Amino acid sequence: MSSAHFSLIVIGGGPSGFAAAMRALDFKKSVLLVEKTGLGGTEVFNGVMTSKTLWEYSKKVKQVRDLMPGYEVKFEDSDKEVREAVRARRNIINNHLRILLEESTQHLFHLEKGRAELLGRNEVRVQKDNGDLLNFTADYILICTGSRPRYLPQIPIDEKIILTSDGIRHMRDFQKSLVILGAGVIGCEFATIFSNFGNSKVFLIDKADRILPFEDEDVAAMVSESLEKNGAVVHRGSSLVRMEIVDGRVEYELEYKDGRHEVNIVDQALVSVGRVANVENLGLEKAGVRLTDRGGIWRDDTQTNVPNIYAAGDVATDISLVNVGESEARHAVERMFGEPGHRMNYENISTIMFLDPEVAAVGMNEQEAVRKGIPVKVVKLDYSLLSRAIAMHKTKGFFKILVTNDHAMRILGMRAVGAHASSAIEGVAYLIHTQQGIRELANMIHPHPSIIEGIQEALRMLLGNSIYKPEVLKDRLQCYVIENGVKTAVDTVF
Repeated sequence: MSSAHFSLIVIGGGPSGFAAAMRALDFKKSVLLVEKTGLGGTEVFNGVMTSKTLWEYSKKVKQVRDLMPGYEVKFEDSDKEVREAVRARRNIINNHLRILLEESTQHLFHLEKGRAELLGRNEVRVQKDNGDLLNFTADYILICTGSRPRYLPQIPIDEKIILTSDGIRHMRDFQKSLVILGAGVIGCEFATIFSNFGNSKVFLIDKADRILPFEDEDVAAMVSESLEKNGAVVHRGSSLVRMEIVDGRVEYELEYKDGRHEVNIVDQALVSVGRVANVENLGLEKAGVRLTDRGGIWRDDTQTNVPNIYAAGDVATDISLVNVGESEARHAVERMFGEPGHRMNYENISTIMFLDPEVAAVGMNEQEAVRKGIPVKVVKLDYSLLSRAIAMHKTKGFFKILVTNDHAMRILGMRAVGAHASSAIEGVAYLIHTQQGIRELANMIHPHPSIIEGIQEALRMLLGNSIYKPEVLKDRLQCYVIENGVKTAVDTVF
């Protein structure tokens, strides 16, 4: 197949690349997918499947620990859970492609394992593991090479004692103590996981005054309170001076805002300070592909400065989410071979934060509205009012919904914090996507008892016809308007 020509060559077999290749087949186009390591990318091997399986298992362990104080989970059990999940997900992808390659009568899809390099705007060279070089040409090229954890040059990361998220999968035991550098979503997720297991004393280095700086203060406060209740220690307002491996352990020094210094020694460290795009050794300069100031591939609506070369996923965006990468990749293929009819929209992306409690988000939050000077109405309802939450003994949480400060009350954003948060957000996400108001969702008959009844009651509050009255249950129901950065509490917002 050397020197063959394709309609599309996709470089990178992670979620974005896989989605792109499958979408190209819908257009009956010939496609070559090139992957140098394992199909599935970070989603399968060092990211989603590992961390989220650990999170799910750690929740179960915490429930047992709450009932049986002193219970300790074996590392082998958690490791088995992860390996089985990774194997199951990998098998789905591999079996799908195997059947496609073996049984498809159209023979449009082709797969090559190796390292891809651009030789020009339409030509790609693939170096196989045995050293063989294969050249291919294509009408279009899509780059989906993903990203990797950011390394800090002053920290001796060895993926054994000082790890990134890539090293989690290679752990062989729980350590008695663990420090996590980075209090964003990923850092807080791992702090939640390891504090849930209870085998490790967890420390979290937070340069800001609170964790999750991009989320509203009430969201961060509830997660922080839960972490600390679970035994974690949050080093608030601290900057890392140094982190070193000393006698097989981790010694780290912090400087606080008041000038105080503190030195601690733990068994292991996890560095979670963002990700960097995989753009090295791709031959981008040979094709004339531009990079951004932050090191990713520049593009406009997935198209690079070279008209027939596109980029999707982590290699070209600051939003490192599987659903975003897949959507971008599909959109890129639709631009090549069809008529998408719209540009990519990043305004209202649904996300899940695997914390304790679980957090789901879509659209704008309160601090973003203030920063942008957008007048909003806000309603907040506590989980303790929900029959389902009471039955589950999971009353820690709340819904917070932002709408436009006008009669239309178009939904701008929502935060769901608590049990079933990820399942509760979809209806509101749809309303935001379609730029609808709140009346349709408020007037539906929701299932009972369910968590999503809380959304209905919150919307009813905005309409002034709620069952629970905010002027009566002021500690559990809140309605207020934010305009020009000023919050004004009201009994009813309608």
